[in-house]
Amino acid sequence: MTTTMNIIDELIKTHNPFAGHNVVRPAQIWGKSFPDAPSINSHASNAIFDAVAKVRQGQRQTVGITITAEKGLGKSHLISRIRHRLQAEDGALFIYMNKYDNLNKIKYQFLEIIASSLRAYGSYHGVMQWQEIAAALINDARDKNYTPQEYVHGFPSWLSRSPNTIENLTNSIIQVKPNINNPYIVKAILWTLSPTHATYATHWLSGWELTQNQAEAMELPNPKREEREAEALTTVRQILDITSQYKVPVICFDELDIADADDNGFTAAQVVASLAKDLYNSLERAVFLLAMYPETWSYQVKSLPQAEAVVDRLVSEQPNRKPISLNYLNSDDVVALVYQWLKNFYSEHQQIPPLPLYPFTENQLREFGKQKPTVRDVLKWCAANFLPVDVKDKTHPVKSYFDAELENLQGDVDILAEDNNEQIAKALRLSFETLAKDKQTLEGITVEGVEDIEASNADKGYIHFRIVGTENQKTVKIGVAVLQQSGGKYQGAALKRLIDYKKFGITRGCLVRSKQINSGAGNAKNFAKQLLKNLGGEWVKLQEQEIKPLIAIRFVYDNCESYELSEEEILDFIKENKLASNNPLIREILSDPSGQEPDNLTDDDLPMRMPMSVDDSDNGLEFT
Repeated sequence: MTTTMNIIDELIKTHNPFAGHNVVRPAQIWGKSFPDAPSINSHASNAIFDAVAKVRQGQRQTVGITITAEKGLGKSHLISRIRHRLQAEDGALFIYMNKYDNLNKIKYQFLEIIASSLRAYGSYHGVMQWQEIAAALINDARDKNYTPQEYVHGFPSWLSRSPNTIENLTNSIIQVKPNINNPYIVKAILWTLSPTHATYATHWLSGWELTQNQAEAMELPNPKREEREAEALTTVRQILDITSQYKVPVICFDELDIADADDNGFTAAQVVASLAKDLYNSLERAVFLLAMYPETWSYQVKSLPQAEAVVDRLVSEQPNRKPISLNYLNSDDVVALVYQWLKNFYSEHQQIPPLPLYPFTENQLREFGKQKPTVRDVLKWCAANFLPVDVKDKTHPVKSYFDAELENLQGDVDILAEDNNEQIAKALRLSFETLAKDKQTLEGITVEGVEDIEASNADKGYIHFRIVGTENQKTVKIGVAVLQQSGGKYQGAALKRLIDYKKFGITRGCLVRSKQINSGAGNAKNFAKQLLKNLGGEWVKLQEQEIKPLIAIRFVYDNCESYELSEEEILDFIKENKLASNNPLIREILSDPSGQEPDNLTDDDLPMRMPMSVDDSDNGLEFT
C-alpha cells in the first residue's frame, strides 16, 4: 500500500488534471469532452433532449431554447454534454457556432459553420455527419439499407467502374425529392463519400471557390464572390431542409456576449438572434439553442426591433417566455463534479486511490460548495489545491493553460484550413508583438512594432499586419499575408495587394501559405513571381508543428480574463520559453528572402482521373 501511495503522490506532483481546464474550447465540444456530472443543471439539458424528441416524433416542427447564465456557470460544459449525448443516441445533427468574425456577413459565416460542423464525426465511427446524410439520400432514392461506412468503403471502386456514378445518383435523388431546388448541393454531399474528393466537396459546401480543375472534375459550379452573402441563406435553408428529413438539426449559438457590432450597430447577440428568428420561420425541422449572459438577453435581445417576435421564437417552449437559467453549484454538485474528474484521472493512469476524492476530502469539498460556486470556480480551486505547495510555487502560472490548449490542438485536422486565416494571423501577430516589446533582434532585424494595415473596404483582410523594424540601420516594414484559400480569384486578389508596396506602406511582402498556387490561377502565379523575383519578397511555408504552439498561446492570451492571468504574465511566458524567438516560422518571416518558392508545398488540385488502383472488395454493394 505504501508503494502504491508513493506512486500516486508522485503522479499528483507531475500531473494536475484540473490545471488549464476552466475554459471550455471547441475541441471539448466536438472531441473528447470534459468529465461531466449529468445531474448538474440537468433541467436545462433535459429541455434540449425533450425538444429534439418532440421534433423527431413530429409533435413540433421547430423549437427555440435560450439558456442564460453568469460567466463560468457552465454554459459550454452543458453544450458539450448535449453534443456527446446526441452523438451517442443518433437521430440528430449538431451544428455549433461560437465565432463571429464578420457580423456584416453572418449568413455566409453561418454557412461556413454548417459545413464545418457537419464535417465532424456523427453517430457512426469515423464517418462525417455529411456522409451520414449522403448515405441516407442514396438509400432513399435506390431503396437500399447500406451503412455510411459501406458507402465510403465502396465508393472508389464504384467511381473507377462508372465515372457517371455521382451524376446518376444525383438524378435519382432529385426524382424522389422534387422539393430540392439545387441539385449541385446534392451532388456535393454525395462527393463527401469519396475519400479523394471529400475535402473539396465540403469546401464547396462552405461557399468557397474551387480551382478550375476541381470544379470541372466534380462538375460543380464556382460561386461568384459577390453573390456569396446574398445566396448564403438560401443555401443554408436547402442544406438544413435536406438534412432534417433524416436527422433533427440542433443549431447551437454560443459565446454571444462579445462587444463586436455590425455596421448598423447591432451586437453579435442581436445579429444572431435575428438570424435564428429567420431560420425558425423558414426551416421544416430544427431545434435552436442560444447561450448568453442574463444581461445580454435583457439589454440586447429584448431591445431589438420587433423584439416580441424574436423572443417568441427563441424561448418557444417556455410558458413564461423567459430563458432557462443555470444554477450555481451546491455541495452535492461540487462532490459529483470533482468525483468524475478524479475518476477519469486515476483511470487514465491506471491507479486506484485510497479514496475516490483523494487528495481532497468530501468535507473539504462540501464546505467549498456552501459558497455556491460556479463550475469554473470549482475547477480553479481544485487546480490550485491539487499540487503540493513546493511544486506549485515552481510552476509558471501560464504553463498549465498553455499545455492544455496545446493538447486540445493536437487532434485538430483543420489547423491549416482556409477559414483559419485570421486565427493563424492573430497567433503570428502576438509573437511579433512580444518580440517588439523588448526590441529583440532576430535574423538581423530588430523588431520595433506591429501595425495594422490602413486600407479601404475593398482592400481590407488581404494583408493581415505589418512588422516594423530596423535592419542595417534602415527601416524595414514587412507586410504579412496568411493565404490558405484555394480559389484562384482570391489568391490573385491577395497577391495583387501584397506586391503593391507603395499603397500599403511596406518594404517587403511576406506570403505565409502551405499550398501551391493553383495551376489555373494565372494572375496569382504572376504576382507571386513578381513578389519573389522582382520585389525581394518572401514565401514562407506554413507548417502545423510550427504554428500550433503560437495558436495555443494566442488562445490563452484571448482568454486571459477567464484564466485570471495578466497580459504581462503571458508575454513573460512567451519570452521565458522562447516560443517566438525560437520558432522557425517566426524566424523565417524575418530572415533574408530566398527568392524561391518553398519545397514540398501541398498540391491543391484534384487528380483529373478517378483512382483506378482501388480495393474492389466492396462487399457486393450495388447502386442499381
